[in-house]
Amino acid sequence: MFDKLFEPIQIRGMELRNRVVMSAMGTHESAESEDGKSVTDKLIAYHVARVKGGNGLNTIEVTSVDAPSAPFGFLSIAEDKYIAGFKKLNDAVHEAGGKTCIQLWQGGLAVASDQTAQILVPNDLPLSPQYTVPAITNERLLDIIDKFGQAAKRAVEAGFDCLEFHCAHNYLPHSMLSGGINHRSDEWGGSFENRKKFPLECIKSIRANMPIDMPLFMRVDCHDDMLDGGLTIEEVIEFCKDAKECGVDVLNISRGNILTAATLYEVAPVDIENGFNVEDAARIRKETGMLTMPCGRINTPEFAEKILEDDKADLVVMARAQLADANFCNKARAGKVNQIRYCIGCNQGCYDSFCASLYNPAIKHITCMRNPGLLEEDTLGLKPGSASKKVVILGGGIAGMEAALDLKETGNTPILFEKSESLGGQFLLAGAISAKKDFKNAVDKMILDVQESGIEVHLNTVVTKEMLEEIKPDALIVAIGSSPFVLPIEGSEKAIVAHDVLSEKVEVLGENVVIIGGGLVGFETAEFLAARQKKVTVLEMKEKALQDLGPLRQITAQFAMAQMPITIETSATVEKIDDHAVVASGKEYPYDSVIMAVGSKANDTSMYTDLGIPTYIVGDCKKAGIALDAFKDAYHAVLEINK
Repeated sequence: MFDKLFEPIQIRGMELRNRVVMSAMGTHESAESEDGKSVTDKLIAYHVARVKGGNGLNTIEVTSVDAPSAPFGFLSIAEDKYIAGFKKLNDAVHEAGGKTCIQLWQGGLAVASDQTAQILVPNDLPLSPQYTVPAITNERLLDIIDKFGQAAKRAVEAGFDCLEFHCAHNYLPHSMLSGGINHRSDEWGGSFENRKKFPLECIKSIRANMPIDMPLFMRVDCHDDMLDGGLTIEEVIEFCKDAKECGVDVLNISRGNILTAATLYEVAPVDIENGFNVEDAARIRKETGMLTMPCGRINTPEFAEKILEDDKADLVVMARAQLADANFCNKARAGKVNQIRYCIGCNQGCYDSFCASLYNPAIKHITCMRNPGLLEEDTLGLKPGSASKKVVILGGGIAGMEAALDLKETGNTPILFEKSESLGGQFLLAGAISAKKDFKNAVDKMILDVQESGIEVHLNTVVTKEMLEEIKPDALIVAIGSSPFVLPIEGSEKAIVAHDVLSEKVEVLGENVVIIGGGLVGFETAEFLAARQKKVTVLEMKEKALQDLGPLRQITAQFAMAQMPITIETSATVEKIDDHAVVASGKEYPYDSVIMAVGSKANDTSMYTDLGIPTYIVGDCKKAGIALDAFKDAYHAVLEINK
């Protein structure tokens, strides 16, 4: 199955067993090493798990080539002392049957998360009225070129099968290449010929320190978004042709820069279409004649296979897909696609957690909503317990279903009770808008998994103490979720709750709709109604709306709202709901329908806390929050039960 995807490919002296590439993804796991920049055993286990899962090429995350600009929490190969750690990683991956690539990186402005790291930028960059980062000097540019070569030499000694030069995402090589960023007037700036010089010299330096039969990859933006004077695809094609002459073999086609909202394309959330780089990659491939692989929300084997069948690429980047499921490739190759846990582009565990980890020491590394054991493969991997246990689960939302599936996988007997007529809970509402179809697909698939696994399910059932006494479970998992919160204000009975709108249990009358609450649910309700030709006003009491979304989803939400008949009023504290208007901060907002979207409150679980049964409270009934936490709660409850 998926013959193209799992066809071997020869690149110089390296043969890959298939066309699937796990591209570099920052994990922040190196922060747990002695100096905060080294390989750890957890990082090795993480890569080995994906090799054993069938992946073709593992790319090690962005790795600093220059010591003064190497930030904490990112890997470094800027000194000889790092060779041994990478050799240990490579030996483990090779023993498991895989191949490795290291992404050689100079982070430019992105290293600013570490105040001790030197920021290198093409031009003077004011960061505050008191401080301006000076432009990189000519001497330092030459030094960095040499550092790329030295890093390549160390990577070869460490046993990597190929190398990748990072020339995208606003890092120094991309910044020097782009006319939207590089405004120098010396030999390194101005004309495109001058701007190409630095990255091409870096490539030459790397290639000079590699064996002739070792492949060199390059990550490059297909064009610049939202940057005046930025790279066009025509310029990128010209540059890639020059890079080919300098020794680059494979192009890893990406997009994004951290200077503008285009940063959302680097780790694109669910709101961005699947495979958004594929057509540009196909054009670059055709016009350069180079081996090419697109990245960007390619999360199913069917889609990846079609890209290859349509002759639009030579390899396919499937990165977050393998965070969600380390065995993605093996399952796909065996045709067990229904067993794959698919990435849904929520960004909660990967990008959002990575950003938070830079400033919150309590967050050790990235995780994944669909795979709470990510980067804990050896320490917190799901394993059968010493004995099979009968476990009653109350609640058939995502937390309850996750617990049931994990219990079944580890040899237990889960019995799932849901008081409503169907499984899925509030997560079904998350897929109500078309842009989030991956959310709906995920919960639909979980429901199918529960059904096909043979798990005992009871719908329309409220479990009593007497029923539990009769069943005699070994453990109880309570996942009864949360309920919409209604503001205790005058006229609140005139409002309908957002959950009933998204589930289409109620009809929203009239053209003008006022939504109270500008968080995630309020936004999704606004988008849902705007798509149905309603004029929507969102009232948010805080100074900013959408604060419960991650940074990239905030960007896509703002874009969506700007293109729809949606008005957002912030610092608007709702006082009352009259017969025809919502009164907020002294101003009236007329309505035909008014909707309450001010969050949820955890359902009461006190009745289950003193039954003499080991009991685990998980998901929204523990604390109303994000789906990432619900999956994590359920996963850890199963780990405890299996002890």
